[in-house]
Amino acid sequence: MEPAPRYFVNENSIVRKVWSKSDTILFIFAGASAEFALNKAVDWLYFTGKLPGDPIGRLFSTVGYAWQIVFSETEVANAAIDKITSIHAAVESKRNAKIPDWSYRDVLFMLIHYSIASYELLERKLSSDEKEELYDVFLRMGTRMNLQKLPANYNEWLISHEEHLQADLVKSDLTVDLFKQYRKHLGGFRYMLLLETQKLVVPARVMQLLGYKNSLWLKPVIKIYKLSRHLKMDGLIKNIVLPPKYKAQIKALDRSI
Repeated sequence: MEPAPRYFVNENSIVRKVWSKSDTILFIFAGASAEFALNKAVDWLYFTGKLPGDPIGRLFSTVGYAWQIVFSETEVANAAIDKITSIHAAVESKRNAKIPDWSYRDVLFMLIHYSIASYELLERKLSSDEKEELYDVFLRMGTRMNLQKLPANYNEWLISHEEHLQADLVKSDLTVDLFKQYRKHLGGFRYMLLLETQKLVVPARVMQLLGYKNSLWLKPVIKIYKLSRHLKMDGLIKNIVLPPKYKAQIKALDRSI
């Protein structure tokens, strides 16, 4: 009898619950799209041309790698992490420069923050132990990528995350251009929805830099949407608001947990 597979993330982990629903992942994507645009190292993503050329696809690719890691056996997950590292190494070689280590941490920190913020918005508050468990998963991802100066636990991460938000974000010409690309690729209605979604999950520092005020109309809509899930009508809503190009890709993110 073959031994049971060992997964990178325990099958009963809260992390799998967070990443098992496409709507939660869409909120993770929305928040990351705002913070990506403000990151001082966003020029690296412009260097390849992939981000401005297909910003939605590029960001979904980042989120998709994280999803794959969460649901894969340890060996497969480690291979996916190593692939991310090798892709970045190739970009560094082409540019003959080194991607700042803090920018890698920033992306990891985004995944941590928006996993928690999105799940708590759509589901329930996470306990301290659950947040620690979630942080441990992403800490292991970062460690596999040989990232330096990673906080040892969730409470230390809270401090480090705030320091990163203050030090590593700025509204630049690339920020403005990237939001123009979002609008171009999403269209007016979906772009407006993206901005309102961002307001519900981004940290205060991001709100400040983007000049956001609190969303006045989306919070009540979220309550209606949560009800629609119980009535099995959320699929209809997703069909209305999602770009047709990505519907199948997004639907594939749903897992039964």
